[in-house]
Amino acid sequence: MTTILRIAGAAVLFATLTACASARAPLSGAELDAVARPIHTRVMTLDTHVDFDPANFLPGQLNYSQTLPTQVDLTKMEEGGLDAVFFSIYVGQGSLDAAGYAHAYATDTAKFNAVHRLAEVIAPSRVAIAYTADDARRIHASGRKVALMGVENAYGVGTDIRRVKEFFDRGARYMSLSHNGHSQLSDSNTGEATGQWMWNGLAPLGRQAVAEMNRWGIMIDVSHPSKASMMQTLELSKAPLIASHSAVRALCNHSRNLDDEQLRALAKGGGVVQVVAFRAYLKCDPASDAARTQALTALNREFGITSPVRAGTGAVAAPGSVGQASACPAGRGAAPDPQVAALPVARRQQYETRASSILTQHPPMPRATVSDFVDHVDYAVKLMGIAHVGISSDFDGGGGVDGWNCALESFNVTRELVRRGYSEEQISGIWSGNLLRVMGEVERVAKAIQAAEVRP
Repeated sequence: MTTILRIAGAAVLFATLTACASARAPLSGAELDAVARPIHTRVMTLDTHVDFDPANFLPGQLNYSQTLPTQVDLTKMEEGGLDAVFFSIYVGQGSLDAAGYAHAYATDTAKFNAVHRLAEVIAPSRVAIAYTADDARRIHASGRKVALMGVENAYGVGTDIRRVKEFFDRGARYMSLSHNGHSQLSDSNTGEATGQWMWNGLAPLGRQAVAEMNRWGIMIDVSHPSKASMMQTLELSKAPLIASHSAVRALCNHSRNLDDEQLRALAKGGGVVQVVAFRAYLKCDPASDAARTQALTALNREFGITSPVRAGTGAVAAPGSVGQASACPAGRGAAPDPQVAALPVARRQQYETRASSILTQHPPMPRATVSDFVDHVDYAVKLMGIAHVGISSDFDGGGGVDGWNCALESFNVTRELVRRGYSEEQISGIWSGNLLRVMGEVERVAKAIQAAEVRP
């Protein structure tokens, strides 16, 4: 009852403040900056999903402590006022056999080790690893950047459930049970496209993993698993869940987004959705995307190209390359498909002409903006309550919108929240407070479970 009253009260407060904000004249650019800049400086800004390459985490060479052609590095975090990130310990889904599990585990291990090198060897005076919510607050107060780790795809656990504890010991503080493709633990959202499922939700081993994550204090991330998996996890978990990088399905009908039923259930369980600044999840046209994908897939088949086609092909620009002027690096952009590049010149030109015609006939949506991103934040706040919404970017993993293309531009998110009438307290909650509250509750549940296990 207390939780319900708190959520309802927060929703009323938000509605009141929003009404007041809409009643007054909007702030001008200079006035808006004058209000937003101190708020951005004071609040702890936390991004729950950043990808990275371990090759950039080696001492004695150009590395993450310097300026890289990436969307995030320590220098960009310092200059842009991005205080904390969850580094994604990511591995793509592969075969469900011993060789696949071994490769995934080795990939996970290399990424855990890379984050530890950054914080403990390369730049310990500038960044430190947080293992608890209080650690994150303490490190932030010290003036250093906060590094946390989240496992994107528990594929590397293999069939040894003890690895959940091992990943916790290495620093994992959230973990998803699948990515794109069904795992040994859970169905993925990608099954929706074909209607083909492996487990109809959670696998038996996945149910064990839920209990183990509760036991040790790892937040359960439901961004990539299927809806059935998420709803079953909600029933099993003794602690709140998070969606580390998802958006609102009512605004963009993509299987990676959460529908209203999922959002309400997440909030009812005390959890949080970290709205993600990923273009294809913020603005989408499913019919056009499907037609484009179908046509390009047929073209690839005709030309013997086996590379998968992304629904947003032709739509995702390099960070900072479209729309307003950006302080962010140009980035890699879309790398040319090596199979297309290997075609004979005349054949390649024919392919490119046909592909261009398909993109003209089925054009992608315009690139999303910070305003589009905060539209999703607004929707989630109004549906779930202000205490259940946070922020993520998926930088260096495909994320980025006009206005927030890299860590340097993080202020623009705060600025847009201020423009829409959010108070400093609310902005602090959205940027970090809500996620850290959930993290603290997961820690509390873990301590209670462990205490109960040792009682006589």
